[in-house]
Amino acid sequence: MTRIKTIRQLGAQWVTQDPFLFCAYHHDVFPRGNGQLGPDASLEGRLIGRDFQEKDGWSMYHGSKIPGFPSHPHKGFETVTIVEKGLVDHSDSLGAAGRFGEGDVQWMTAGRGVMHSEMFPLLNEDEKNELLLFQIWLNLPKKSKEVSAHFLMMWHELIPVKRVVDEGGRESSIKVIAGKLGDVQAPTPAPDSWAADPANEVQIWHIHMQPGAKLTLPAASKGINRTLFFYSGESIEVEGRLIPERHSLDLEPTEETSIQNGTKTGHFLFLQGKPLGEPVVQHGPFVMNSHQEIQQAIYDFQRTQFGGWPWPSQEHTHPKDRGRFALHADGREEVK
Repeated sequence: MTRIKTIRQLGAQWVTQDPFLFCAYHHDVFPRGNGQLGPDASLEGRLIGRDFQEKDGWSMYHGSKIPGFPSHPHKGFETVTIVEKGLVDHSDSLGAAGRFGEGDVQWMTAGRGVMHSEMFPLLNEDEKNELLLFQIWLNLPKKSKEVSAHFLMMWHELIPVKRVVDEGGRESSIKVIAGKLGDVQAPTPAPDSWAADPANEVQIWHIHMQPGAKLTLPAASKGINRTLFFYSGESIEVEGRLIPERHSLDLEPTEETSIQNGTKTGHFLFLQGKPLGEPVVQHGPFVMNSHQEIQQAIYDFQRTQFGGWPWPSQEHTHPKDRGRFALHADGREEVK
């Protein structure tokens, strides 16, 4: 039995399997900051408000002065935002807010609907500001699409990392964001998530392999979907096949999969989960089970704005001197 089911080349949005909807990948090397959280560089020639051009190695996205994504709605699914480098300023229609990054993960359940903004403050004024971000869209089952919106922070200090050393002494490190790997258990996910039930075997791992390292991914149950995203490195060998960087592999779940890394450090994202097996109807940031439900979601948003926008700007950011923090809708605050 072949352990590789499908191989795909990676773009900016990565193709995923049920229960995941897709994964957005952002890697920008922004200029130094201008003292107002924006880039100290001319914006001339950029399509402000829709700049995805990667001109000079970075984009403004939908931001006008600060890069990022001004207020926009979500409904019917979850976002798992892994910020490996750089920072994100979060604000939402529940009155919650936060600044997180440098390895932190935010897990947000949109449920019945929420508006939020994700801006990328450029705090470094003496050097460039690198951003490396993955945003995974994880579907919610029909029974959970109308749950209350919620977000939690997984601070990088609390996310466990399993280190595996092969027979040649070369190390692989696996950050366990969701699920379990051997004796290493991830932090508890959002309470209404498909990942909250261990029977669904949801795994989200961020993997780094030293040059030449070998790593074996353990088997899962029959019917589980699993994908390995090889986003940076030189090449890997899997089941005798040489795979260059910037490719994903859908893997057979019931067999172990051995990976032999090439001559550069390899970086990977691994997603796994039991499929929901439900109809998926998506209209932009709304994900439901039928066209009728999509129409209702649009009507609900037009009528309520999912609570409205309590912040002074659609591109709200936090004070320059503010550190990593999370302010929850119930007033509870975490400071790192």
